[in-house]
Amino acid sequence: MARKPIIAGNWKMNMTRAQAIELVEELKPLVADTKNEVVICVPYTDIDVAVQLCAGTNIKVGAQNVAWAKKGAFTAEISADMLKELGTEYVIIGHSERRQYFGETDASVNARLKTALANDLKPIVCVGETLDQREKNRTKSVIRKQVINGLAGISAEEMLKTIIAYEPVWAIGTGKTATSEQAEETIKFIRGVVAKMFDRKLANKVRIQYGGSMNPKNVKELMAMRNIDGGLIGGASLKANDFSLVVNFDK
Repeated sequence: MARKPIIAGNWKMNMTRAQAIELVEELKPLVADTKNEVVICVPYTDIDVAVQLCAGTNIKVGAQNVAWAKKGAFTAEISADMLKELGTEYVIIGHSERRQYFGETDASVNARLKTALANDLKPIVCVGETLDQREKNRTKSVIRKQVINGLAGISAEEMLKTIIAYEPVWAIGTGKTATSEQAEETIKFIRGVVAKMFDRKLANKVRIQYGGSMNPKNVKELMAMRNIDGGLIGGASLKANDFSLVVNFDK
């Protein structure tokens, strides 16, 4: 079943507004004729300028988190209303760095996911195992739990609006990359978990990205895999040429 590839850049805590302007302006012509979906998930302080610069182009803008609450005493959080007002379309939820450094859990991921969906933000939900978990052959049990608990209580219609990103924690920012076969095996497993939660027909429509150091050198091999529908790109998204080479992998 044909699923439109989606390449999303996760800038993390990088790029001032001036740097964001320079990067986006350089990127726009490089990806203008791609058939693939292009997203840049930028720091909160860059969202408004990124939205302005990407207006009328094929580049969509996303955030890197969203609060589960509509408003209130939640210091340093950002609400769906705030993101929507700025023109945000996508949002990353449950990135491993949020889980590792800021105490995110499957329950908080699920709450944020439901808020994003209720406010017409397109969620990119991250799941993945650590090196220790992989070496102890716990990859499938860890990811099954993250998928089932993270996606609990959403409807089939909402599931079709949700993107899953498989990001082996041991391959993020380390220069290590899962082999294309390892990535395919795990993403196929994730699709199987979704099929059991809903049904196989729906699971075959859900887009699942690979998020572990995808770059211009390995993108074609990874994207040749049947179950990999795109990438959640970290370091390579901070350089316009590198990111464009990933976006244009099929040329």
